[in-house]
Amino acid sequence: MGPIRGYVFDAYGTLFDVHSVIEAGRELTSDPATLSATWRQKQLEYTWLRALMGRYEDFWAVTESALRYAVRRLDLSPTETQLRRLMEAYLSLACFPEVRAALERLEGRPRAILSNGSPRMLEAAVASSGLGPYLRHVLSVDAVKTYKPSPLVYALGPRALGVPAGDLLFVSSNAWDVVGAKAFGYQVAWCNRAGAPEEELGIRADAVVSRLDQLPG
Repeated sequence: MGPIRGYVFDAYGTLFDVHSVIEAGRELTSDPATLSATWRQKQLEYTWLRALMGRYEDFWAVTESALRYAVRRLDLSPTETQLRRLMEAYLSLACFPEVRAALERLEGRPRAILSNGSPRMLEAAVASSGLGPYLRHVLSVDAVKTYKPSPLVYALGPRALGVPAGDLLFVSSNAWDVVGAKAFGYQVAWCNRAGAPEEELGIRADAVVSRLDQLPG
């Protein structure tokens, strides 16, 4: 790896635990983990499909559509109030335990979020987690009206930080996101929390860690 002049973090699954919504899901089902997993998978699929079709809706709308699909797929019958409570859980997702210490350790170089999240969702998650003081920028795909892994999205990081992509370390827990960022030109670190296999796309991460406090400094 070359010198690192700044850090760009994915948000969902990397800083924020998307499956912390499981607690809210217990109101609907005895298997909230399956609900959370189905919801998350469809959420990602809808971002890719909307990007390919050129039919952008922001991540809040995509997330709600994915939730409505997930409850139908699992034959659940929530009320609108219960659906709203689940959606609101996305505004206060829990951070992974090491996140704050990891960001503190990287102080001295700019740190930013670059996420599929809508500005409102990201603002709420950052405020609820108290991560604001550690971040110079919180960047949303809403600025370019498409989703990762579009190069238009990854270009937002170097533009905001004023640092070439090759001098930035892009960090994500999503292997497909790591591939997209590396293809764009970032140095990349994959936070492989689950011990998953690499994607078979001919592109490898520069560093693989299991926790963010293991990132190269």
